[in-house]
Amino acid sequence: MAKVPVMQAVVDVLKSEGVDITFGCPGAAILPLYAAMEDSGIEHLIVRHEEGATHMADGWARTNGKVGVAIGTSGPAGTNMITGLYTAIADSIPMLCITGQAVSSKLHQEAFQAVDIVDIAKPVTKWAVQVKEAAQAPWIFREAFRIARSGRPGPVLIDLPLDVQKQEIEWDPSLDAPLPIAAVEPHLPRVERALDMLLESDRPLILAGGGVILGDAHEQVRELAELLGVPVQITLMGKGSFPEDHELFAGMTGIQTSQRYGNQSFLEADLVLALGARFGDRHTGALDTYRGDRKFIHVDIEPTQIGKVFGPDLGIVSDTRLFLDALIDAARKRNASKDFSAWVARVGVLKQTLTRPDDYDTVPIKAPRVYREINQIFPPEAYFVTAIGLYQIWGGQFQTAHLPRHYQVCGQAGPLGWEIPAAIGVKSAKPDAEVVAVVGDYGFQFLVEELAVAAQYDIPFVIIMLNNEYLGLIRQAEGDAFGMKTEVDIHYDDHGTDNVKIMEAYGCSGRRVFEPSDLADTIEWARKEAVATSRPVLVEVMIEREANTARGIRIDAMIEPEPVPNA
Repeated sequence: MAKVPVMQAVVDVLKSEGVDITFGCPGAAILPLYAAMEDSGIEHLIVRHEEGATHMADGWARTNGKVGVAIGTSGPAGTNMITGLYTAIADSIPMLCITGQAVSSKLHQEAFQAVDIVDIAKPVTKWAVQVKEAAQAPWIFREAFRIARSGRPGPVLIDLPLDVQKQEIEWDPSLDAPLPIAAVEPHLPRVERALDMLLESDRPLILAGGGVILGDAHEQVRELAELLGVPVQITLMGKGSFPEDHELFAGMTGIQTSQRYGNQSFLEADLVLALGARFGDRHTGALDTYRGDRKFIHVDIEPTQIGKVFGPDLGIVSDTRLFLDALIDAARKRNASKDFSAWVARVGVLKQTLTRPDDYDTVPIKAPRVYREINQIFPPEAYFVTAIGLYQIWGGQFQTAHLPRHYQVCGQAGPLGWEIPAAIGVKSAKPDAEVVAVVGDYGFQFLVEELAVAAQYDIPFVIIMLNNEYLGLIRQAEGDAFGMKTEVDIHYDDHGTDNVKIMEAYGCSGRRVFEPSDLADTIEWARKEAVATSRPVLVEVMIEREANTARGIRIDAMIEPEPVPNA
């Protein structure tokens, strides 16, 4: 068997695992890998900050379900990746971070940019490992991809000392292949019991969580719902897993991202079949209210997720798609049926009556009006990314989504600045798709330098900014809990930072909107301008400065900031 540079073997593995693009920036301690990648056919985008690389890999992975790859050198490159690793493990996103490292013999001598990135990364990865023997490298990379994809997906990190990268090993890529991933199949007696419980209930709900999207189980959710006539709710991470214009759609429950009819439908349900949902605190609110007297069936691919928040009446360890296939098969074999039409009709009444207005014409612009325009202008096939703040909550309450992987949100970690690099990752995965980042004015500036990446590589997308010149979510929280507004106002001069000029500094363009009547035309201009320039384009919407979202601590006692019908 011929000897090849070990980094060539690594590149062979990357290509075999479906990697056609990586995000990163070179440094002295990772140059052998870059040398191997030079003529490999793997595209590479030079980022302006390693956290941006991780979020690009994250957006790429969320879009196509493959393992995204971010690359950095030693020392601060790796530590800059930690936020991205945390974001990925929190939302179950398969990702590989590759870091360079000082030579092995110098690691104990405080060599330049030598840091124990493996131990630093362990709490936010499924596996973090340093390659100590060159011959292990391709096998460690194979195992890293297997771990990232298997069970509950998540990120891994591989640290490469410089001396290891420079060695040669025996390697024949024609004999190699990805490691198999074991399917997590359901225990059939538990599937039968789940069907029993569904048929014994009078007002069941299917709750589609992020695991439905990760498991590509959205078609099975719809098939089961239509087969049995059971309404479907989604979590924030499950948004897009079930079409929101479907008769059986029952909204979203929560104390932030929710609909009024969603909360009420949940409160009236007597059984919840939760699929790949983690029962996050912003979804459940106070657990005594959330649990009530209703029964819960919890299906999750990760055994330790079951019972983590509360003990369900029935727990089932399974891939969501395989569970649903088995449940549908069991229902057909039994010719199972029950008339839930009265319950479906009740949910329909709630959808018509427990609403929130979005047709405001006032100035300053009210945020719900922005989402009304978004819903009317963009097709279901458009991809959206959004991060954390009042705008995430408004998005969960007012924006509609109909297709899986098309509404992407960093749900648990919530790092500010995620949207710009994530949009670059999405567009890199789907070059022909329309991509939209919905951002706040504060978080926009956290990783704004990644606009240069989009400009350099001609990556167009639309940015819609809701600008209230505040740390709006924290102002709201301060007011609710402490009756204060302390260190949250970022207004200065006329409108604070001139975000249109920031766009122009990066070779991009943008416009500022003050009137609701100008929203539609400006968004349409941005869509055309993004295509014409192959650059990001900003629509900066000046909204009410001190507007609040609907919120609460219990799903049965929400605070509504505006008058609502049938309150």
